[in-house]
Amino acid sequence: MRPRRPGAALALLTAGAVALAACSGSSSSDEGAAPTTTAARSTTTLVAADDDLRLNQIQVIGTHNSFHVAAPEGEYDLLAALDEQQAVERTYSHRPLTEQFADQRIRQIELDVFADSKGGLYADPALRRQAGLGSYVDEVPEMAEPGTKVLHEQDVDYHSVCPTVVACLTELKAWSDANPDHVPVAVNIQFKDGPLIFAVPDQAVPEKWTTEAMDGLDAEITSVFPRERIITPDDVRGDRATLEEAVLAGEWPTLGESRGKVLFLMINPEPYRSIYLAGHEGLAGRILFTNAEPGQPDSSYVGVDDPVEGAARIAELVGEGYLVRTRADEPDVEGRTGDTTRLEAALASGAHWISTDYPGPDGASEQYGTDYVAQLPEFRAARCNPLTAPDDCDDAAVEPAR
Repeated sequence: MRPRRPGAALALLTAGAVALAACSGSSSSDEGAAPTTTAARSTTTLVAADDDLRLNQIQVIGTHNSFHVAAPEGEYDLLAALDEQQAVERTYSHRPLTEQFADQRIRQIELDVFADSKGGLYADPALRRQAGLGSYVDEVPEMAEPGTKVLHEQDVDYHSVCPTVVACLTELKAWSDANPDHVPVAVNIQFKDGPLIFAVPDQAVPEKWTTEAMDGLDAEITSVFPRERIITPDDVRGDRATLEEAVLAGEWPTLGESRGKVLFLMINPEPYRSIYLAGHEGLAGRILFTNAEPGQPDSSYVGVDDPVEGAARIAELVGEGYLVRTRADEPDVEGRTGDTTRLEAALASGAHWISTDYPGPDGASEQYGTDYVAQLPEFRAARCNPLTAPDDCDDAAVEPAR
């Protein structure tokens, strides 16, 4: 745990003094002063958190496959005929990103990305043709244009709340601009270029992710978010020899330095990590943090999907200073059964991002009729990390409730 700095302690003392003054009414020295408002106390508390907490000392809820929209009935029937269980596992849908941030208190999203340098590669999905649902380009014109696309699987599971990386990030930036005090939003990127697991005729052959294609993704990201609004590996590394050295020294940015910003994380391990590192030793000049095992120069972030079996590993990684993402549930499991074992383990694990398919406030009630819902206590957008935050950390100061 990083030691408290003098400035942070002073800010917390100031917050306490303001609250005490508000409760006591007046004194001989300020008898005519106006009472301290709740807003003023909240602002002072936020200042304390901004100075005292670091990025690795908070915890938020995110969504898994945040873009995903379930297939319409005609396509679902065709998919179920190929593999019913796989079809069932794809029946979840997420709200538009703005609603996820504003109404579901989500502060981490996940995008599956497909390279499409010439445009049109995923514009005519095979299952859509078979279902006779008409032109996809007429419905989503962006699919015909060059640029990175966002979908779960080509041809069979392609419906998305935002069909391109630029569209997704533009929506995120608009919400961020309107809510500049938010904790940093993490965008998990999963590179995809493999064949389908379904036997679908005339399926698209994905474009392979190359270093050049990944350069293009970085450029798309910075076309939406200016560099100063992105937390990058270079920012964290600073003057240290490697990113991992900075991480192990606890040099993640403070919450105050991170508010209103985004950061991007690669879900994939090898070979995508090496492809992205090519020509950028230690992630110099890159936008994404890689999913690298400890001991590598670019180590900073690790994904551990199962918080039950991986509890000890998560605790060890978090304690050493790495950022960790885990998952509260799997499609068609916890939402259907209502079992919260995995969710409870995730919340207690100290993982910084906990992703779910069933965020609050409604959870799985609409899809399965259960009361399963993955959210932080008091439906907060963020809270003090249960493993790494200082003992006197105030959840209300991390990000104010609505």
